[in-house]
Amino acid sequence: MTGGPAPDCDLCPRLVAFRNDNRSKFPDFHNAPVESFGGNAAELLIVGLAPGLRGANRTGRPFTGDYAGDLLYPTLLEFGFASGHFGADPNDGLTLRNCRITNAVRCVPPENKPVGAEIKACRAFLVDEIQNMSRIKAIMALGSIAHQAVIAGFGIRQKLHPFGHAARHDLTSQITLFDSYHCSRYNVNTGRLTADMFRDVVGAIAAELSV
Repeated sequence: MTGGPAPDCDLCPRLVAFRNDNRSKFPDFHNAPVESFGGNAAELLIVGLAPGLRGANRTGRPFTGDYAGDLLYPTLLEFGFASGHFGADPNDGLTLRNCRITNAVRCVPPENKPVGAEIKACRAFLVDEIQNMSRIKAIMALGSIAHQAVIAGFGIRQKLHPFGHAARHDLTSQITLFDSYHCSRYNVNTGRLTADMFRDVVGAIAAELSV
């Protein structure tokens, strides 16, 4: 398998039905699997959960147009993983540097909650993503589902690598997984994740990669 899912990927019936419904309701939205953002030569891969209905499903770029991007991209800019200006628009001119962003599930799920079968069906695309990044040294998982998808993709036992904010896991002798709570509006508004907590994880990765 090479590349991501096709625009009309039919692996997940529930997501296909939701996509078709959204194409009717929101004809100007992207309404298709969202492609990864950033180059394959990057050392860092950031893995989110899934596109948001009015975020990446609308704009076609990961974490663009929703609250999570308002924390993610300014933090990446601060630590040198991006350049330009983040305007929450795929045409804002923002460029990633030594960083690539994808999702464990490429299509928007109802209520932003993919089910296990959908996460499993999309895993092959995540595995392919990692294998095609020849210089990858770090993966940042945003939330426990992204963490579990990465661990499963490496064929590692989940219980040996439990998710925890700011935890790090050696996946291979060359690749380290860094965990963070997802930078969602809910997590930030409830105080589960603060901007400083998020900065600490991205800063640790930057230090590891000498960005």
